[in-house]
Amino acid sequence: MAPSAVSPDPAPASKTKMLVPKSKDDPTKEQTPLQAISQGVCLPGIPLFSSYDKHRAWILAHMAGAFRVFARKGFTEGMSGHISVRDPEHADRFWTNPLGKHFATLKASDMVLVDYDGKVVGGNTSRPANAAGFLIHSAVHKARPDVHAACHCHGKAGKAWSAFGRKLEMINQDICYLYGEAQALYEEFGGVVLDEAEGKRLAAALGPNGKGLILRNHGLLTVGGTVDEAAYLYTLMERSCEVQLMVEAAAANGIPKIYVDDDAAAYTFKMASDAESLYWEFQPDLEYEYEVSDGAFEM
Repeated sequence: MAPSAVSPDPAPASKTKMLVPKSKDDPTKEQTPLQAISQGVCLPGIPLFSSYDKHRAWILAHMAGAFRVFARKGFTEGMSGHISVRDPEHADRFWTNPLGKHFATLKASDMVLVDYDGKVVGGNTSRPANAAGFLIHSAVHKARPDVHAACHCHGKAGKAWSAFGRKLEMINQDICYLYGEAQALYEEFGGVVLDEAEGKRLAAALGPNGKGLILRNHGLLTVGGTVDEAAYLYTLMERSCEVQLMVEAAAANGIPKIYVDDDAAAYTFKMASDAESLYWEFQPDLEYEYEVSDGAFEM
């Protein structure tokens, strides 16, 4: 049997119980993940807004910034790829990118507002939205009221790993952010998504707790409570596909894989995958994009 077909022994069970640190102010309470990672003053939480207009402007700016981060990381592929963000005032409407415009050029004012019927009801009306993207994102937003943003692109590593029709394995700390039910697999492929039923099946595969979905022979999709969370998870998942492919190549030459044990993976997930932590994971990339573009994407 070829070395790549040999399943290595699982990692030994964790012998140390991993505890959540206690709050310095109240020893009876556990620290939040953001408090635990902050040595000193804690990073602030996700911003709150006094009006829908202010919240909407913030969402669209971060959405446009996320596209530019994706462009810098090489996630573009022709007209493919889309991000959607639920409107803060109207839960049955979401913002998405115009069809045929490069991610690196997108601004907040470019975004298109569509309703669940697929009608353009606001924002930029000079270009259409992506029809396949609408079917995917509308199905996800309908199925998951907790999802405020979703990202789907055709990145190289994501497409390559999707050809195996397998989930990513718990082989390093970062992928543990998608431990357990947080990662899902869509095992079908019926071509470009231009059928409502296909979008519904895809949303069903994501499940009630999914944050990242591998679409067989297609690519990746991630979701979050903010566009920042969904965008960070996409960058993490795409990079994790690249790492997994590297590991598979080494394993094919006889080097055994050592997996993160379940206790450690579950602990890492608990301490790193909450909404505030994942929001902050994206801020360094977003702030870098702001510096190099002089904030152009916010317009």
